[in-house]
Amino acid sequence: MKKALALLSLVAALAQPVLAAPAAAQDSADPAPQTLRPVKLMTLEEGVGEIQREFYGRVRARETVDLAFQVGGQVTEFGVSEGAQLDEGALIAQLNQAPFERAVARAQVDLEKAERDVARLSKLSGSAVAAVEVRNAETSADLARIRAEEAQEALEDATLHAQFDALVARREVANFSTVSAGQPVVRLHDMSELRVDISVPEVLFRRGPAQQVTFEATFPGAPESFELVLREFEAETADVAQTYEITLAFPGDVPEWVLPGASVTVTARAERPKGAQMLVPDTAITFDADRQPGLMVFAPSDGEDVGTVTWTPIEMELRDDTRVRIVDGPAPGTEIVAAGAAQLRDGQTVRRFKGLAQ
Repeated sequence: MKKALALLSLVAALAQPVLAAPAAAQDSADPAPQTLRPVKLMTLEEGVGEIQREFYGRVRARETVDLAFQVGGQVTEFGVSEGAQLDEGALIAQLNQAPFERAVARAQVDLEKAERDVARLSKLSGSAVAAVEVRNAETSADLARIRAEEAQEALEDATLHAQFDALVARREVANFSTVSAGQPVVRLHDMSELRVDISVPEVLFRRGPAQQVTFEATFPGAPESFELVLREFEAETADVAQTYEITLAFPGDVPEWVLPGASVTVTARAERPKGAQMLVPDTAITFDADRQPGLMVFAPSDGEDVGTVTWTPIEMELRDDTRVRIVDGPAPGTEIVAAGAAQLRDGQTVRRFKGLAQ
């Protein structure tokens, strides 16, 4: 029994240094370095920069016209194809000419007969023919002349020509179809100038269309942008949404693949007036327990990239473009946290965000 107790005491004594060694090693280890949170910063600037908004619209031609014959008949020539480019004056379609040519010949014969009757009765006037008969013959000749002009116009109306440089959008009838007067035959786009329609909210339009604004267009999948200029705007709002329709135009050349109906993103930019208050995004605003708004001001403490943020109260005004106007707060030139300010605490050490690679 005594031998068993002595053996247990020896085992316990040998185990104590072994168990204490890891604890001593843990106490002597250095604490893990603290990971600094990256933050996106911006500098407060007054009276500089620009206001920018994006709108979505569709490209359209300067004019889109449905052409129709002014007379009825059978289409016998209709050689244009959808998507074809036509020069001004190019032949589009033609009706069967024979009925109209016969009508012209018939009207011309009637006119010549009426003119001969006038000449014959004028020679006999005063002896065997009364003056009233001469006047009636002259009236008949005038009417025959009018019918001849109408027949000639009908012959000309039986042929459709392009009135401008056009793009054939759609053929409305097939060749050899019989059409009536005024029935659309073909739809043409006037491609002399491509335009874009966008809808602008009423609250933005109140600032006046005469404001100096620049516009540019970008297309999905295309890196380049194209200048736009203001052409006209509707002077009343839409029935459903309180928006105004603004028409813009491409003053320069555009790629051939830009056709009416293409979707486009329009970016509008305007310089801020001098002396304007500072503007910040709403993501830079944070609130204290009393719902007082403020900004997280960044102050470098270890070089330029590491520093602390300090919550600073402000007076603000929310604008129509979702940006916040600083009425009273930090001075221009102060660096603040531009996004995620609500996730930070007062006095926290952070580092400047320089990109995903850093």
